[in-house]
Amino acid sequence: MIPKTVIACCHTLLEKGMTISFAESVTAGKLIHDFSSVPNCGSITLGSVVCYDRSVKENLLGISPDIIDKYTAESPEVTQLLVKGLKSLIPADVMIAVTGLAHPVEDESPDKPVGTIFVSGCIKGKTWETKFLFEGSPEDIITQTIDAIAVILLDELTKSH
Repeated sequence: MIPKTVIACCHTLLEKGMTISFAESVTAGKLIHDFSSVPNCGSITLGSVVCYDRSVKENLLGISPDIIDKYTAESPEVTQLLVKGLKSLIPADVMIAVTGLAHPVEDESPDKPVGTIFVSGCIKGKTWETKFLFEGSPEDIITQTIDAIAVILLDELTKSH
C-alpha cells in the first residue's frame, strides 16, 4: 500500500508541474516504486539510481573511495554527494538521496545504530539534509523512511515553492 503522504506529495508535485528523481541506497528502489505507483503521476517521476553497493556510489555517482572510507557509505557526507551525482544523471526539480542502516552491517556503531537514516534533498537548487532514527524490522525502517521523506517534501513544497 502506498503511504498517503506519498500520494499527497505526488499530487503536490503534479500540481506544481515539478519532477522528482532519487538516489537510493537503503530504500533499494522502494522510493521510486511508491512514487511511480501513484495513479496519474508517472510524468513527475523521472527515475532512480539504486546505489546499494559501494561500487555504484563510486563508479556511477562519482563518490570518491576516500570519502566513503573516511565517513562510511551511510553518512550525511556521502548522502549529500549522492544528490550532486544524481544531478548529472537524472536532473529534476526535486532530487532525493537516502542512505542508512536497515540491517546490521559493519558500519553500525553506538553513534550509528540500525535504524539510522540520512536524507539529502534539493528542491530547485535549495538543499537540505536530515537524519532519522527509526525502530523495527528492516521493512518497517524503510516504510518509515519513505513516509518521513514525503512529509518533509510536502512541507518544503507547500512553504516555499
